[in-house]
Amino acid sequence: MKQKGSRRRQFYIAMLFVFLFLASMSIYNMVTYYRSSVAYVEALGESSLDYESAKIESYVQKGRDVLCVTADTVDFMLNYGVPTEEILSYLEDETVKQQVKMDENFTGIYGWIGGEYLDGVGWEPPADYVPQERDWYVAAAANPGNPVIVQPYVDAQTKTVMISVAHMLSDGESVVSLDIALNKIQNITENIRIGGVGYGFIMDDDGLIIAHFDGDEKGKVYPTNEEQVEMVAKIRSTDSGSFRTKISGETCTVFTNKLMDSWHVVMVVSNTRLFEKIHTSIVIQAVVSILVFVVIYIFCFIAYKRLEQFGRKDQENSRRIERLNANIIRALAFTIDAKDRYTSGHSQRVANYSLELAKRMGKSEEEQNMIYYAGLLHDVGKIRVPEEVLNKNGKLTQQEFNQIKIHTVSGYHILKDIYDEPQIAIGAKYHHERYDGTGYPDQLSGENIPEVARIIGVADAYDAMASTRSYRNALPQETVRREIEKGRGSQFDPGIADIMLKMIDEDQGYQMRQQDSVRKNILVIDDDRINITVVEQILKDDPLYRVIGAEKFEKGVEILKTETIDLVLLDLLMPDIDGFEAFRKIREFSKVPIVFITADKSIEMIRKATEIGADDYVTKPFLPIALKERIHGVIYSI
Repeated sequence: MKQKGSRRRQFYIAMLFVFLFLASMSIYNMVTYYRSSVAYVEALGESSLDYESAKIESYVQKGRDVLCVTADTVDFMLNYGVPTEEILSYLEDETVKQQVKMDENFTGIYGWIGGEYLDGVGWEPPADYVPQERDWYVAAAANPGNPVIVQPYVDAQTKTVMISVAHMLSDGESVVSLDIALNKIQNITENIRIGGVGYGFIMDDDGLIIAHFDGDEKGKVYPTNEEQVEMVAKIRSTDSGSFRTKISGETCTVFTNKLMDSWHVVMVVSNTRLFEKIHTSIVIQAVVSILVFVVIYIFCFIAYKRLEQFGRKDQENSRRIERLNANIIRALAFTIDAKDRYTSGHSQRVANYSLELAKRMGKSEEEQNMIYYAGLLHDVGKIRVPEEVLNKNGKLTQQEFNQIKIHTVSGYHILKDIYDEPQIAIGAKYHHERYDGTGYPDQLSGENIPEVARIIGVADAYDAMASTRSYRNALPQETVRREIEKGRGSQFDPGIADIMLKMIDEDQGYQMRQQDSVRKNILVIDDDRINITVVEQILKDDPLYRVIGAEKFEKGVEILKTETIDLVLLDLLMPDIDGFEAFRKIREFSKVPIVFITADKSIEMIRKATEIGADDYVTKPFLPIALKERIHGVIYSI
């Protein structure tokens, strides 16, 4: 068996390494491919924007060159005293020539020349027009000797975005300027894309949109909404490169280049579209990897199934033994709870509380299981205590209390022989020791008390106070908390008590207590009143039970729907309905335990009652002790 287990582990380890290797290689390749592809796409986007930016800068430079030639000629004419009329004629000729030969968007050459305003298109300024106050003159005066690009503006009449290129002449007063309509730049901007996706625009430092893929945006000043605030700030702070931002709720990559110290050429692309091919390729790689995994898994699974055929019986036997052990433990716990009728569910609750304490103490799963089972079996030694002592309705004498005390030692000796985990027996033996050394059976103190017993001791004391006893009802939650806190360091391990106090504080609805009522309601549905009376007589001296009679099925259903019933004794032969049909009708709305009452002792009746799911059956005439034990067994086994 050990060799089979070893081979199985080796097989699992080998298969795990294969999967990890393939998964690691696939993930590495996909991550590497993704990173390199993203870098390539981003570099391609920057390169594409560089190309378009160069075209824009080249176009603006052409305007500068035209102006420089014109300005040099005018400067020469001024220096040689050429009359103003000839200079104006030259400007008019140059305006026409530049529009025809160079670019129709070079809309006019003009300037303040020799103390006069001269305009190549023949425009006559109004009387209040002061050339020296115009932007083109001010910009040229601020940068003498070099042609300057004047701040773009939107023509009020044509809605065209315009720029002026201005140059101050050698006399320090005359300025020649060229107006350029940016229609050509608009055309270039409309073609700023990468792989057919995205859009472009040009913005100056003041946020004016000089050109935009969407013509309606041209002339606006960004940001126009909150979403654009971050994007515009990043554009202004980035001379060349890319960044990511949210636009209309979608992540986009923004490529940007700065031109002429004040213009920003921008390309915006949705990441979904930008990396669409990359994502598709990644998906294909992932699918291929999954297919490889599937093929390997199929081969491994076939091999595993062949191995499993040899090991299945061993596994089934192990599980059967585990279930048997668990069932034995629960049966032992139930046996004790069944004997002490006022502590219904006590062992299970103590086990649950002990398990929660162990979890909060950071115990391993194996330790938690051990502590849980120790909690279930901590009172198994009560099987040696007389039932009349356990169920006494009143204060115990010293002799009776001494009889109770022996359950710790009895439990230890029972458990050490039937279970191979010594801590379970130790938990049963020492769970009534006190932290200050005044407990029993051996007056251990502090950490000399085994930890499992200290855990169960807190859980056991808590449930004792939070449950109904023969001599009192469950204590209020505040009282229980106060007693636990009072017992820190005297009765209980302080650290474990603190954890229980925290559990109490978290239990806002006082759910950690005995939920079921000690007194159980027995409903007898029988058309024969004598049978109901017999059940009442048998149980009349037992304070645990209250008998409710119903001589008709409809009356019994009404009681079931209006009262809390813990067990139904159902006559199989009634004039108004068959007992089996009555069982089915009750099951439609209630899961209450049902025991059949019958005079039929045939094997056929027994088989049918078992098949339909009855919890038990009792035959007439009733044997009192057997009836009481059946009732108790059914109620307290749930």
